[in-house]
Formats: sequence, structure tokens, C-alpha cells
Amino acid sequence: MVPEGSHVRSVYLTPETGVLASDLGSKILIDCSTIDTGTSLSVRDACAEKHPQATFYDAPVSGGVIGADKGTLTFMLGCKEDDPNVKLLLELLGMMGGNIFPCGGPSLGLTAKLCNNYCSGLIAIATSEAMNIGMKSGMDPRVLANIFHTSTAQSSILDDWNPVPGLCPDAPASKGYKGGFRVQLMKKDFSLAVDTAKRVDAKLALGDEGLEVYEEASQDDRCKDLDSRVVYRLLGGREDWRKDFPEEVEMKKYATRQALKIGRDQLQKEGQ
Repeated sequence: MVPEGSHVRSVYLTPETGVLASDLGSKILIDCSTIDTGTSLSVRDACAEKHPQATFYDAPVSGGVIGADKGTLTFMLGCKEDDPNVKLLLELLGMMGGNIFPCGGPSLGLTAKLCNNYCSGLIAIATSEAMNIGMKSGMDPRVLANIFHTSTAQSSILDDWNPVPGLCPDAPASKGYKGGFRVQLMKKDFSLAVDTAKRVDAKLALGDEGLEVYEEASQDDRCKDLDSRVVYRLLGGREDWRKDFPEEVEMKKYATRQALKIGRDQLQKEGQ
């Protein structure tokens, strides 16, 4: 896994030191980078030409550091469900993730990942804006987050990656936006998604606006090199809210997850 398409080309196609310069035999090559589909397909074609017995798959991943630590990553696999290697691929990737989806064919794993990050990036902006509106109006962000969690604004960004510091102890926002998914990488992925939409003639209502936010954050000294949810800071969100709300507030998401855990445990007992 490397950051950009140029890196993938270098890793695979460099004449003397690239992966394809080796004797690959019937090896399976799995690239988990998030890059443009054109580069992935060109590397796949080069692999097929030089090493007909080898196979190349795109398999970008989602879940971040938290998902990696928990082994719950999602892999988007660029192949059909009846691919002859799919059983082995599921077994290999299952060692790192809990969700593996064959997406239909070469490069469609990347398409799925770009669609996911486009959606996730917009949700992060929308969550930041909505939290900022409520907080500037005088609301305790924990109360607002509880309302979102039990209403139609609920999302994994809200519950696990909340852009407001202090709402999710394990989220990068609560650690000075350190760690997580760098804002420059979100800008790159978001841009690739917008380019893909143009290529397939899919109309976007928010593509240019969202990309502008991530481009600005990537260049802002207060935000660059930090987690992409730092767009909350870019938008002027308040980070020192706790001093105005010293009382404790129970977060509904923990009660929801505990209830789900109890339900799962009960089902397991009944199945034994």
C-alpha cells in the first residue's frame, strides 16, 4: 500500500527493481493503495503481459487506524465473486479485516473506495458544519451528538470519528487531530472521486465545494498533515467548549452498543 498512483507505477514498473522485474511465476499480487483506476488497470495489464500466470488485484481498504487495531477493516476487492482466486483472497484479507467485498471486476474495488471516501468526506464536512451551528447557538455538543445519534444524522463519522474534540476519546480530533487519515490524502481521494464522476458523466451537486474545503485545509498551516476531520477547525469550530459545560453527559452511543453486545451474546448462547 502506497499513497499515490505514481508510487504504484514505481513499485511495479521500475525496469530493474520493480515487482514485475522479478520472476513472479503464478504469484497473486494485491495492491491496497487508493489511486486512480487508470493507473491500476495499466499495472494490471503490464503484469498480465509480462507474467501471464500471475494475477493482479486492486483491494483498497477502509477503516483507518482504529479498524486496523481492531482487525475490522473493510477491503474492496477488484474481482468477481466467481473469480478462481476469490476463496484464497478472502482468506488472506480476512486476516486483517472483517468485511471483504468482491466488487465486480478489475479496478471496481478502487471505484468503491473512491465513492466511499467521497461520501465520508462530505459527511465529515456536514457534521462539522452542523455541530458548529448548534454550538455557536449555545448547545452542549454532547447533547447535539446524542440527538444526531438517535436521529437521521447518525453516522460512523459522528460516533467514532467526530470532528469535535472531546466527543470521541479515541478519535484523532480528541488527540489534537494527530493520527488518522491525513487531510492531504482525503484531498487526493476526493479529487479522484470527482474526476471519476466527470469521466462516467455522473452529476455531482457538492463535488467542487467539498474539494475546495479539502484543498484549503491541505494548505492551511493549522490543518495540513493532520487528520482530515480537522475541517472542523478550518470552518471555525470551537475546540475549548468543555469549560462552558462542566457537567457530565451520558453519550447515547455507548448505551446503544452495550445493548447490541448483550443481544449478540444472548444469540450466541442460544445457538450453543
